[in-house]
Amino acid sequence: MSVWDDLVGQHRAAVALREAAAGHGMSHAWLFTGPPGSGRSNAAVAFAAALQCTEAEAGCGVCHACHTVLAGSHADVKRVSTEGLSLGVDFIRDLVRASALSPVGRGWQIIIVEDADRLTERAVNALLKAIEEPAERTVWMLCTPTVEDVLPTIRSRCRLVTLTTPTAADVAAFLTRIDDVPDALASYAARASQGHIGRARALARDEATRNRRRDVVSIPAGLTSLGRCMKAAQRLAEVTKEEADVVTGDLDAREKVDLDSAYGVVERGRRPREYAPALATLLKEQKSRAKRRHLDVVDRSLMDLVSVYRDAVALATGAPGELVNAEIRADVEKVAASASPELNLRRIGWIFEAREQMLEFNVPPALALESMMVALQSPDSVHG
Repeated sequence: MSVWDDLVGQHRAAVALREAAAGHGMSHAWLFTGPPGSGRSNAAVAFAAALQCTEAEAGCGVCHACHTVLAGSHADVKRVSTEGLSLGVDFIRDLVRASALSPVGRGWQIIIVEDADRLTERAVNALLKAIEEPAERTVWMLCTPTVEDVLPTIRSRCRLVTLTTPTAADVAAFLTRIDDVPDALASYAARASQGHIGRARALARDEATRNRRRDVVSIPAGLTSLGRCMKAAQRLAEVTKEEADVVTGDLDAREKVDLDSAYGVVERGRRPREYAPALATLLKEQKSRAKRRHLDVVDRSLMDLVSVYRDAVALATGAPGELVNAEIRADVEKVAASASPELNLRRIGWIFEAREQMLEFNVPPALALESMMVALQSPDSVHG
């Protein structure tokens, strides 16, 4: 048992972090990069635990310090993330001020920013000074998908830790070892997740999640008319919105109850003057979170669509390796037979274009999905 056990398929990164925790190559600022689901924040938390560990072998996983870091309750380890679209300057300024304080214990004060790619420009500028002139016992750990997601002035002051997509075998072994998932289900979840650990665990644990994915990957073989394309787009937009609302709706309700309680709305039977601006702020944050959650669910579905066309290309070209969607091989063969590998590669490109429209240019998901579905069904000559 050690803090490194949950770093799936990241042996090289784990070795480097172990050495740093032991005092070799330590830095006051770290940048953890890797594709979604590779375990960026898990690696940062494991490293934080190793730095706070009180045993001879840093990162034992059983001492009080390791346990509290992993549980999220260590006084000197702060984990920062956002469920909204961005991390603003006011929040980061408060964090920077806190980083200047001495740690409560005798170890390090560690700040893990899990969504550093969502920092606003002003927030980045506020963070830069803290990284340029760090407090003596403070360590910053920033997590982003790629090094390009942070400014050169930030990344040049950080030691880089690059994570990779775990293999399906690594993910399946992890599911079997940690969650006691049966071999066949672990193999399916590992393939279907395409190396995303969190997604693999959800697929292994929840039948509804598996059913939703099965509906998505069945789409390409059914895009045989304009009407079907429009229906598929509408259905995908609705289903992803419903899935996102399940999570955000419950959280929104709890937050509203907490706000009412904090301002004594129920007990007093009236709303104090400060309540209205606090409610407005809460509603704005909830709207941002709902939008991000929906985009995250849509994005995951788009990656599932990509996997079908990728499998079709692999079949058509005789590429080695197992299909991601081996359980729907007949559908994959249908897609491969109905279009050239070149067209299917272009279809993958159109999916990524739709993704960019939603994430970068704020195009409503319903519109982006309609345009994408029509493109996926259209003959090659239309896009020539």
